[in-house]
Amino acid sequence: MSACVPTRNDHTSRSSRPSRASGIKRPHSPPPPPGGRRFRIAGADLSASITVFLIAVPMSLGLAVAMDAPLEAGLVSAAIGGIVAGLLGGTPLQVSGPSAGLTVVTAELIQIYGWRTTCAITIGAGLLQILLGSLRAARSALAVSPAIVHGTLAGIGVAIALAQLHIVLGGSPQSSAVDNAIALPAQLERISPAAPLIGSLTIAVLVLWPRLPGRAGHLARRIPAALASVVIATAVAALATPGIARVDLPSWRSHALPEMPQGPVLALATAVFTVMLVASLESLLAAVAVDKMAADRAADRSGGGPFGHEPVKRSDLDRELCGQGIANSLAGLLGGLPISGGAVRSSANVRAGATGRAATVLHGLWVLLAAALLVTVLEWIPLAALGALVMMVGIQMVSFAHIRNVHKHREFLVYGATITGVVVFGVLKGVVLGIAVAVAVALHRLARTRITVTEQDGRHLVTVRGQLTFLAVPRLSRTLGQLPHGVDAIVELDGFFMDHAAFEAIQDWRSAQIAQGGQVVFTGRSGGRVAEPAAAAHSCCRPWTPWRNHHCHDRSEHATAGTTEFTAQDPSCRGASGPGQPDGTSGTGDAVGESSATGAAPRPAGAHRLFNGLSSFQRNTAPLVREELARLAAEGQRPSQLFITCADSRLVTSMITSSGPGDLFTVRNVGNLVPPPDTETTESGDDSVAAAIEYAVDVLKVGSITVCGHSGCGAMQALLGAEPRTPRTPLWRWLRHGLPSLERMASRHHSWARISGRLPTDAVEQLCLTNVVQQLDHLRAHESVARRLAEGTLELHGMYFHVGEAQAYLLAEGASAGTGPDEVFDRVGPGTDLSTALDA
Repeated sequence: MSACVPTRNDHTSRSSRPSRASGIKRPHSPPPPPGGRRFRIAGADLSASITVFLIAVPMSLGLAVAMDAPLEAGLVSAAIGGIVAGLLGGTPLQVSGPSAGLTVVTAELIQIYGWRTTCAITIGAGLLQILLGSLRAARSALAVSPAIVHGTLAGIGVAIALAQLHIVLGGSPQSSAVDNAIALPAQLERISPAAPLIGSLTIAVLVLWPRLPGRAGHLARRIPAALASVVIATAVAALATPGIARVDLPSWRSHALPEMPQGPVLALATAVFTVMLVASLESLLAAVAVDKMAADRAADRSGGGPFGHEPVKRSDLDRELCGQGIANSLAGLLGGLPISGGAVRSSANVRAGATGRAATVLHGLWVLLAAALLVTVLEWIPLAALGALVMMVGIQMVSFAHIRNVHKHREFLVYGATITGVVVFGVLKGVVLGIAVAVAVALHRLARTRITVTEQDGRHLVTVRGQLTFLAVPRLSRTLGQLPHGVDAIVELDGFFMDHAAFEAIQDWRSAQIAQGGQVVFTGRSGGRVAEPAAAAHSCCRPWTPWRNHHCHDRSEHATAGTTEFTAQDPSCRGASGPGQPDGTSGTGDAVGESSATGAAPRPAGAHRLFNGLSSFQRNTAPLVREELARLAAEGQRPSQLFITCADSRLVTSMITSSGPGDLFTVRNVGNLVPPPDTETTESGDDSVAAAIEYAVDVLKVGSITVCGHSGCGAMQALLGAEPRTPRTPLWRWLRHGLPSLERMASRHHSWARISGRLPTDAVEQLCLTNVVQQLDHLRAHESVARRLAEGTLELHGMYFHVGEAQAYLLAEGASAGTGPDEVFDRVGPGTDLSTALDA
């Protein structure tokens, strides 16, 4: 079936829905009608369509001004992009319209060929998009290096900003970015005050509007910043500068339609290909971004639970490309600008709460009505305001986040070359230049390998910097061959690729060295041993992660019970001499052999697991940590923090905090409770938690205390479900220390705790979060803690760990210190530092 034909993939089919017997509840929505799903309009879609419409109108007019195209062409494209691409595209939440990425290309085409031929070129680009979508080539378009794609968009943004700066200054842009830069000093000499003031006012409102403080600011921020800036600039211009240049919408009777293109065939074909390339890349990248935003929004609403919401379906990129092609063909036929998916409009659509393509289609209908009924109102808008709006769009296309990413991946040279090529030579030549530089950089990295040899404490250190391909094998073999036979050597590999030829050369040399009595260790740049292949990790227990391989211990239990199941294990596990296994013997198999040889009576399953785990530790892990533990035994413990958490077996504190021996002084109890000092002794007679706090704070001098709660806590569930009664059991006497948390959650004097801006998913999660905050209050009541806090030598932190997501959240700094009103737990991402997490 052609990718351009709408299929049932956009909707959940009957066969894919969970059955009633599965125990999964379906979302509360009415069943589809017998004839299929109707085009339904939800209230959220209606409000989102109005929000996007208010952004699209000034944006479309501004882009038409930037391209020197008829202004009504921008409204035509906005309407067609919303209605046609919204109905036929493969990304329901993406909003299409006039393209900022195509501004420079279209402006150049209009200057060279005129408006009517440019419309014909747009038709050709749309037909080419339909062809590529039918051939399912959309995914291939995303194979282009991100540095080239983002460099292209950034170069277009620079060109847009330079051109629109002339309009903001009251002049007219030149034909190219270079000419605009050269003409800028002359433009500054003949500057008139009216246009720059209106442009500056527009920019100021655009920047400051999302940052308006207070409740009034919160209400005002519901109005899009683009609309607010244009409305305010229009009002000020009407009062202060009535003679300023404004929008001039000609009569629709004079609207120009396409004509047969005239000119060199190769040049026209290049123009069609360029428009298609930029429009397609921008649309596909925006579609991928919309998928991510929609998934993040769904996760925030559901709390990340597996059944909290319907799965967010990924875009059908081939159908999206076809839909964009049909929209572009129709836009060219009706005299509109080239169309692509827009990141600004689409992100606004998702943030406004749109649920389907109804919001996109309705926004197109509102644009169509505005073009027919609001011409007089639109003609009050100053051109300087639209120029400033589009200039800010161009500046935002140069993303510092993208620059950091390409710099981190060592592709800034490709990014910079692409920007330079787009600004100086044009879009297509800039892309070609970026591809050429990317290929050159890749070849240079493959061919550039540095190999050095040094001697340290009788060991030879061989350092290999770069990728090991067949090109480096001669130098590698020559360097390794110069080392004495049978010596101890460390080979440090700093690269992410090794081909077969290099692997064979290293393995042959290693085997020869070991055969002559030497030892060879391979490490990464950080000095850690290079890990074994993933397949080996599944065949036997690894030293540091026995918890990942419970099946190893399970199989050993069967073997000890008299079967031979485990003795016939994978020989690669028995013969591989890894870290902590110098003799190459298999871990669990040896433990089984020892048990059988001694004739020990069969032990219960729990005892087997304990025994095998201890045996595995002594054989695999103890040799690796013995030196560190010996140092700690001699020097004493010096933990950096006290960690108070629940006794739940799913919480592995050393794993989630990436800590090792001597790092954490840990207190675990049911519900991670901290009894207040005035009740612990008098009522329950349990001083254990208070003793641990006093010892950690006064004796060990820890620098921080963390109270860590977790999702699905059984203690919090018990508190929610239990009726108040006289304490009779030890468990209930202990859980009474959690009653203040229950009271805090029910109190109107405390705000509800939130996770990254959302409310908890249910009462249990709310109580888990509130309990962390309440236990921090109990901590501050302890004398030793209060004294250290007053001295400024102790910090308190609240933490929540979502077990199902394997995700940690930190309580905001003000709430942790007891000085802030907001009890917000912010997500800790990969690479997030403490200051960023606490200040979020």
